[in-house]
Amino acid sequence: MSRLAARFEALAKAGRKALIPFVTAGDPRPDFTVPLMHEMVKAGVDVIELGVPFSDPMADGPVIQRASERALAHKMSLRRTLETAIEFRKTDQDTPIVLMGYLNPIEAMGYEAFANAAQRADIDGVLTVDLPPEEGLECSALLKARGIDPIFLLAPNSTDERVKKMDAAGSGYIYYVSLKGVTGAGHLNTADVEHKLQQIRANTNLPIAIGFGVKDAVTAKTIANIGDGVVIGSALINKIEDNLDDLDLAKQEIITLLASIRQALDS
Repeated sequence: MSRLAARFEALAKAGRKALIPFVTAGDPRPDFTVPLMHEMVKAGVDVIELGVPFSDPMADGPVIQRASERALAHKMSLRRTLETAIEFRKTDQDTPIVLMGYLNPIEAMGYEAFANAAQRADIDGVLTVDLPPEEGLECSALLKARGIDPIFLLAPNSTDERVKKMDAAGSGYIYYVSLKGVTGAGHLNTADVEHKLQQIRANTNLPIAIGFGVKDAVTAKTIANIGDGVVIGSALINKIEDNLDDLDLAKQEIITLLASIRQALDS
């Protein structure tokens, strides 16, 4: 059983929901990421989505785009993101890490070389935003052979047929994009999300994590009653961007927000 599957199974048995923060590796500088990851674990997160900085992050709104720009200015790359995971693993062998990014850096490295590097970095899952299952069979097979879960996105307009394809190709969990748009955009309609998740659950047994519109503890708790986990990204990156001159304060504000969400999820 993968680390991700074990984590979601343990949460389900305990009647709890997964708290999954997203951070961009190297934002706002490379030495900030690993200490932040450790602090987030102490605040009660269950899985960490580690973003690979990319110059054209088409699914991301301006907040995460700027995070990528700050990280790229420090020469962050896919290889250096994997090195970040290796550094984190020196003192944390338990928290699942999902690498989240885009296909270009993976293709530049080569699918097999990437899969091997991800295995060496002890990565648990890979979510490639612009790699649909129809085009990702080779990469998915290489990842699965190394015990790494390929994770796919579902959207509000995904059909039953599409859900079945994701279920067959993916593992670990499904990432449900809760609104039409980019990260950090729009207002979350929880009734629409609940209706859609009923359709998705009829076609998969994988856990469902919900993201793209979760901004605070109130929204997170509402969403957690519908799904198996909540992903929060832009709201955390905002804390960094608002405190670039005081990164200790940025870290503290991130931890305070995550702790409040953890408390809301468990209440």
